[in-house]
Amino acid sequence: MSRPQLRRWRLVSSPPSGVPGLALLALLALLALRLAAGTDCPCPEPELCRPIRHHPDFEVFVFDVGQKTWKSYDWSQITTVATFGKYDSELMCYAHSKGARVVLKGDVSLKDIIDPAFRASWIAQKLNLAKTQYMDGINIDIEQEVNCLSPEYDALTALVKETTDSFHREIEGSQVTFDVAWSPKNIDRRCYNYTGIADACDFLFVMSYDEQSQIWSECIAAANAPYNQTLTGYNDYIKMSINPKKFVMGVPWYGYDYTCLNLSEDHVCTIAKVPFRGAPCSDAAGRQVPYKTIMKQINSSISGNLWDKDQRAPYYNYKDPAGHFHQVWYDNPQSISLKATYIQNYRLRGIGMWNANCLDYSGDAVAKQQTEEMWEVLKPKLLQR
Repeated sequence: MSRPQLRRWRLVSSPPSGVPGLALLALLALLALRLAAGTDCPCPEPELCRPIRHHPDFEVFVFDVGQKTWKSYDWSQITTVATFGKYDSELMCYAHSKGARVVLKGDVSLKDIIDPAFRASWIAQKLNLAKTQYMDGINIDIEQEVNCLSPEYDALTALVKETTDSFHREIEGSQVTFDVAWSPKNIDRRCYNYTGIADACDFLFVMSYDEQSQIWSECIAAANAPYNQTLTGYNDYIKMSINPKKFVMGVPWYGYDYTCLNLSEDHVCTIAKVPFRGAPCSDAAGRQVPYKTIMKQINSSISGNLWDKDQRAPYYNYKDPAGHFHQVWYDNPQSISLKATYIQNYRLRGIGMWNANCLDYSGDAVAKQQTEEMWEVLKPKLLQR
C-alpha cells in the first residue's frame, strides 16, 4: 500500500469526531472502489475502472480499429468492443459507463505456442496488460494455417483453454473469445479443433466475410458474404454439436472493389488470377473498401445499385479515370437483415461487425441516415414462424 493510500486508511480507521456513521460508510465504500480500481484509474469515476460483470442476453460485438469514431457509435446496443487500434483510456471509461466490455486483441505465432512455457508467458503478459488497462478480457484473432496432424492443432486449443482459465480466475466477469472462419471446413488451410476451442472459451466470433478468399471455380467477382454460403457455414458448425449460443455472427461493413479483365453485358466481371493458400483465385484480386466510400461512389457508377438474387447481395459497376471497368460487391441493411434473421431462428448468441469505423460519422444528413440504418439492422429480429 502506498503512503497516500496508508494515509487514507488511517483517516477512515480513526475518523475525526463528529463524522456521521453513514458518511463514514460512504467514505469506506469510496476507498474500497479506489483500492480495487487502482490509484492510476484514468476515468473520472473510479468505479468505471472495475470490470464489467453482467452477461447480456444478446451480444453486439464491435471491432474498433482506432481514432475517435467510437464517440458516434450506437452505444444503446454495444455489449463488447474489441480494440484493434491503439489503446484509448477514454474509450474504456466510456464503454464501461455504458455497461460494455472492452477487450484486448490477442495474436501470436502458432509455432511458438507449442511450448507450454511460452504459452504461460504470453498469457501472463496479456493478462497483465488487461489489468493495467482496466480491460475485460481478450479476443484471440489467429488466422494462420494449421495442419490437422501438426502439434499446433492441439497447442492452439490448449492456448485458448489456458487463456480462458487465467482470465476468468484473475479478472472477475472477464470474457475470452476466439475468431473463426465462416465455415469449419478448413478454410484457408485452417484446420482447428473447433469443438474443443468452442468448449474452451466463452464464445466464437464467426467471420462471415472474405468468403472469396479461395475461389475454386471460375475466377469472377462475387459477394463478400453470399447468403446461402454464409448460412451453410453455420449449419456445418452446429452439426458438430456446438451449442448455437457459442456463435456470434460477424458481418462485413466493407466490400471488395475488383478490376474487371472483362465485364460482360450481364454483369459478369472476370478477375485476375491471384492464388491464395492453394486456390487458383481469391479476393486478393480486389481491394477492401469501407461502406462509407461505397455509399459515396455508388451514385456516380455506370450501373447504379444492382442486386444479385442468387447471392442476395448488392453490387455495382463503375469506370475508373484510366477507362478500366470495376465491380464492387458489398453488404447493406437489406443483405445483412436477411442473414441476421438466422440469428434469432437458430438462437445464436448475437451479431457483430468488422469494423465499426467503416461508416460515415461526419454528420452529413444522407450519411447520418445510412449509418443509422446499418446500426439499426443489428437489433434482434422477431422469430420467423
